[in-house]
Amino acid sequence: MPSLSALVLLGASLVATTHAIGPDCVNGPLKSNKICDVKATPSQRAAALVAAMETQEKLNNLMSKSKGVPRLGLPAYNWWGEALHGVAGAPGINFTGQYSTATSFPMPLLMSAAFDDDLVHDIGNIIGNEARAFGNGGVAPVDYWTPDINPFRDPRWGRGSETPGEDITRIKGYTKSLLSGLEGDKAQRKIIATCKHYVGYDMESWGGTDRHHFDAKINVQDLAEYYMQPFQQCARDSKVGSFMCSYNAVNGVPTCADTYVLQTILRDHWNWTDSNNYITSDCEAVEDISLNHKYAKTNAEGTAMAFNAGMDNSCEYSGSSDIPGAWNQKLMNISIVDRALMRQYEGLVRAGYFDGAVATYAGLGVKDINTKEAQRLSLQVAAEGLVMLKNDKTLPLPLTVGAKVAMVGFWANDSSKLSGIYSGPAPYLHSPVYAGKQLSLNMAVASGPVLQNSSARDNWTTNALNAAQGSDYILYFGGLDTSAAAEGSDRNSISWPMAQVDLITKLAKLGKPLVVVVLGDMMDNSPLLSMKGVNSIVWANWPGQDGGSAVMQVLSGAMAVAGRLPITQYPANYTKLSMLDMNLRAGANSPGRTYRWFNAAVQPFGFGLHYTTFAARFGSGKGLTLNIQDLMHNCTKQYLDMCDIPALEVAVTNKGNATSDFVALAFIKGEAGPKPYPLKTLVSYARLREIAGSQTKVAALKLTLGSLARVDPSGNTVMYPGEYSLLLDEPTQAVLKLTITGKQTLLDEWPQPPSNATSYRR
Repeated sequence: MPSLSALVLLGASLVATTHAIGPDCVNGPLKSNKICDVKATPSQRAAALVAAMETQEKLNNLMSKSKGVPRLGLPAYNWWGEALHGVAGAPGINFTGQYSTATSFPMPLLMSAAFDDDLVHDIGNIIGNEARAFGNGGVAPVDYWTPDINPFRDPRWGRGSETPGEDITRIKGYTKSLLSGLEGDKAQRKIIATCKHYVGYDMESWGGTDRHHFDAKINVQDLAEYYMQPFQQCARDSKVGSFMCSYNAVNGVPTCADTYVLQTILRDHWNWTDSNNYITSDCEAVEDISLNHKYAKTNAEGTAMAFNAGMDNSCEYSGSSDIPGAWNQKLMNISIVDRALMRQYEGLVRAGYFDGAVATYAGLGVKDINTKEAQRLSLQVAAEGLVMLKNDKTLPLPLTVGAKVAMVGFWANDSSKLSGIYSGPAPYLHSPVYAGKQLSLNMAVASGPVLQNSSARDNWTTNALNAAQGSDYILYFGGLDTSAAAEGSDRNSISWPMAQVDLITKLAKLGKPLVVVVLGDMMDNSPLLSMKGVNSIVWANWPGQDGGSAVMQVLSGAMAVAGRLPITQYPANYTKLSMLDMNLRAGANSPGRTYRWFNAAVQPFGFGLHYTTFAARFGSGKGLTLNIQDLMHNCTKQYLDMCDIPALEVAVTNKGNATSDFVALAFIKGEAGPKPYPLKTLVSYARLREIAGSQTKVAALKLTLGSLARVDPSGNTVMYPGEYSLLLDEPTQAVLKLTITGKQTLLDEWPQPPSNATSYRR
């Protein structure tokens, strides 16, 4: 979705109530309408409101900047809220007065690197509390278009750090935990979360094609196994409040006009059928149907296609769909209009929008923004997510009071670089230099370059070398900022900018302990991994409001490092592969995508070093035999892939002295089912906390039938009997033989695309 620099007011016609959201159900014109009757069912309440509207009033409320109905006392409402990693700028949000800041957590990719779903839930709870507080204060809606859960398929994608990474198991775990925190566990929703961008959206602009024109060619197997799976978690399993259809087309059909995507799969197959579940377009995507995809002859026709296919709200800046034209030309009827309005307003009913002071979450307010708990969690997750990629025992550093430290690099003392995209104004932004001052370090500070610019005058090397020569330790804060890629732009290179490599090389030749802390999207670290004078490398992505403090706590050893890469670190020449190639499996023109199909990573998904040595083993070393039919016999789950399997017990021993967390990762590998076979697949994970020296801790890694299954070429999820291996850790520390017996069993039959949609075939 497009980010905006300008913030606009939620709507001038908000009516004053005990809480600033919603209509006045006590003294206003709607007080006698059933929409205000808290004892009526949500569907009855929404139906009463829609029935009271005249036709033109209905049409006025089918877009993100809904005009409301002044005649009825229904205020204007802007559906466009953002809260990717904290409440963020959007047309529906006004940062003002007591609502001028919001907690800014790290970008989702770094939070995902912690592999700590309990922590993700707690962060979702904080974001949900603050988002609802903004809504209760009348400066924001109660629906937010977050999270972004498209798999991070290609390292060049400008929005990849908005996501939890490349692996489906990790994305689903993160999404499940985040949504439960955002929306809450009550009958009413705290906020309405929105899973986006549905589906096949993971590029901005590359090779002359942009997201508004891109037609993603995806075969059924990849669609069902990979691109759709995070959204299955949202719809079928988490029952999220809303979805967003994406700009792109899939196999020739724009997603916002695709009945196969919006109806056959989302609503019919995944049973996302509650009458409060609404679908919004991405912003301006409705116009793309005719203007860019040429799927409709006119905007009116494209608008009607989207609403008829199941979209319920057109997100727009100022007006890009043609709802009046679609209506006047009789391209959509009143039942479609009413259906869309029912879904939208019942969604608001279920979020307590019409309930004033008696709404479940009406008590959330200014006191719930930037709490001590929010501050603690923002620091904790930033530290937990840091990933150490190289260390020759230089780290942790003895950063005692007065230690002479060179703080070099473009973000060493620039707090504006910490937050990444889709960030609201944070209550504070603590840079590494700020954190160094709290440690009473004797710092020499020098900036540095970001991107390569041959015309730029080198005004950094002399200052950097002077700072380093007078110090005992050199900390280099480099990498990328959002100028390298962001929404609307992808990267063409995943190499380190040579201006930075040249500076690091000169610093390395000084022979002093040199630690490189990498900001932003992942690059090919090969030059630094092989450079003798670079002692340690830590990846920090975008660490949020307390990012500098988190980094310095980890570098000093106050907190031990235990994060794992949630993405593959690809070699620089990977960019030879077309970014428009959506196929996952290796082929004549592709080396494969993600750790499951690509076998030449610089550093693989799941990699991460520690300040100590861990020995990890399976609780049972004798092998494991599971019978498919026995496992299914006692299963009471609605969906067979959700049937539980006995958990995998793992034991982790700290062989050193430093107390540290450890992320246990379990993968499966085998040659059963359709070829080609994945190199390995993550099936479960858990973060074990604070394992002291010589201590052993045990975890039970949860499994389901679906986690051990494969997807066939038709998209069906199938349990195949055969011999498998379970692999523990990255790199592998232990192997457990797994024998699956019984009859081959279909767990989920995938709906086949229309017969004329040939692009779904290989």
